[in-house]
Amino acid sequence: MISLLNGTLRVINSDRVIIEVQGVGYCVLVTHATSASLTLGASAILHTSLVVREDSLTLFGFLDEESKNTFELLQTVSGVGPKVALSILGALSIEDLARAIAQENVSAIEKVPGIGKKGAQRMILELKGKMTRVGGTTSHVSHQPPWREQLTSALVSLGFTPKDSDHAISALVSRLQGDGIDPATIALGDLLKDALANGK
Repeated sequence: MISLLNGTLRVINSDRVIIEVQGVGYCVLVTHATSASLTLGASAILHTSLVVREDSLTLFGFLDEESKNTFELLQTVSGVGPKVALSILGALSIEDLARAIAQENVSAIEKVPGIGKKGAQRMILELKGKMTRVGGTTSHVSHQPPWREQLTSALVSLGFTPKDSDHAISALVSRLQGDGIDPATIALGDLLKDALANGK
């Protein structure tokens, strides 16, 4: 499995690049946004996912681990292959996709080329609750109390960025401690309502 390439960009097209690593050129399929952010002749690191078929080996490349993990997660949905998964990431940011799934926003997803209404509904059904686990976005809260980890996960699944959720929870803790209340003694649902009401 080729999971990362570190080399020099020799060719850049809108949908693919060739990156030279120790004298070998690898053709890697990318989104338009990824190709637009790369510079010909410059060094680059691409996180890659190798898709093996009977008649082909295809590399798909991403600028970060989270995008690669999301690409692989999307392919767990029935009817979504690597090219459709790449198309989804080309049309929606990970944050927008996670929000659309959490809010069951079919119209936002069906705008992606290759995804119809039924495909969007299937994606929401199969990925609901899974997007928050992509890319280790909650790793920075690993030493925090369980209630805070759970609240962070809930807020991220509802469309908050990890940074926004952290700010909302910190503000919540300040309010509760000001009243002499330990957040750990309050039900998660009530904490979530408070954070949502005051967090954005």
